[in-house]
Amino acid sequence: MSNFQEILTTRRTAYSFEKKHVSDSILQEALYAASQAPCHKHTNPWRFYILGGDIRKKLIPTIQKLADLKSAKRGSSDLEKGRNKAIQKIIDVPLLIAITSKRNELDSFREKEDYAATVCALHNLVLSLWDNEVSSQWSTGSITRDQETYRILSIDSQREEIIGFIKAGYSSSTPKVKKLKIEEISRFLE
Repeated sequence: MSNFQEILTTRRTAYSFEKKHVSDSILQEALYAASQAPCHKHTNPWRFYILGGDIRKKLIPTIQKLADLKSAKRGSSDLEKGRNKAIQKIIDVPLLIAITSKRNELDSFREKEDYAATVCALHNLVLSLWDNEVSSQWSTGSITRDQETYRILSIDSQREEIIGFIKAGYSSSTPKVKKLKIEEISRFLE
């Protein structure tokens, strides 16, 4: 892919990934693209935590706890199946990145602007990966909001908010998605 409009309009979320390593050069290029995102007052509020195998294994008890809560909420009796599925979503993905945005208790508007900028950086990262034929999924599951996750990843929840995990890798299928027509999302005012 070399056409920017094509990259923008063809990118889709992937839900399964091949067991193929994403090269460090592709990751570095994506992180560089993320660092170039616009942000008001040049606050650079984003941080990217690339989660290796050891740190992921430390997340397993938290994943199991959250999977059990989810199963109980749904009334599911097969806790083991729920646990295994949740663990695989974190352990088996080739590339896993936690993304944070700066918190600002004293200025909620600044915090909102910083969150928006962080999402722009995240999107730059995803588009760069896509340009290199690496698919991704932005996940905001309960693991990203649990205080134990913050502790395990050594992220100060008073200073940074985890806005999601990016799961990335090579995918053998690209979902078809029906997008709204331009007329459905825009309105010209005179």
